[in-house]
Amino acid sequence: MSTLSYAARDSATMLRRNLKHALRYPSMTFSVVAMPVVILLLFNYVYGGALGSGIGGSSKGGGAYIDYVAPGIILMAATSGALATAVGVCVDMTEGIVNRFRTMSISRAAFLTGHVVGSVIQTMVAIALVIGVALAMGFRPSATPVEWIAALGVLVLVTLALTWLAAGIGLVAKNPESASNLPMPLTFLPFLGSAIVPPESMPSGLRWFAEYQPFTPVIETLRGLLMGTDIGNSAYLAIAWCLVLTLVGYAWARRTFNRIGAR
Repeated sequence: MSTLSYAARDSATMLRRNLKHALRYPSMTFSVVAMPVVILLLFNYVYGGALGSGIGGSSKGGGAYIDYVAPGIILMAATSGALATAVGVCVDMTEGIVNRFRTMSISRAAFLTGHVVGSVIQTMVAIALVIGVALAMGFRPSATPVEWIAALGVLVLVTLALTWLAAGIGLVAKNPESASNLPMPLTFLPFLGSAIVPPESMPSGLRWFAEYQPFTPVIETLRGLLMGTDIGNSAYLAIAWCLVLTLVGYAWARRTFNRIGAR
């Protein structure tokens, strides 16, 4: 059996381990779903009237406010999944199980790969549940089956990028508490994009940040695919940001894991 085959086999074993943990202890997955659902309920039913009337006449915000805000909140489910990844990696690192793995004939790549793939699967399940809640609240996308597949592809890409970054955070965190706090800026960064209101309505400095931060093109791409609004060059920017963040997160996590193992 080749080295690649051993790595794939060991990664599959680690994946099964992480998925079993998720099934036995579903509280973290529930929290990934709960936060975006609560925010969706808050902004649609509490602030939706005021915010919706403010953007209702724009080309991006025509129709019910739920149709504008839902794509951004769906993305927040992906950012919330990063928190679960960071905590899971940190728990394994601090409880000593990784030291036991290192004494066994296990591929060094399997630990992180199993965590990342498992977290992507859990986060996509959470995203599906958030979409279901949004549909129950009146979200009415006009996407074709092909556009739905493209939107899910974008969500997988951004989830993969954030998961690798979160794995790096979990490796450098001193304890699970700090691991749960460090990814919080990622969770709320969509608020400073176009998730809640169009950047055009923001003050000039904040507007500049909202237009050029990574999550805005992702949100605009999702909104365009699901609601038929103009995407422009957002799709290219979204894919570029996802690829860059994935490479940065992967390199950081692998280098950190190898450095810790060399101590």
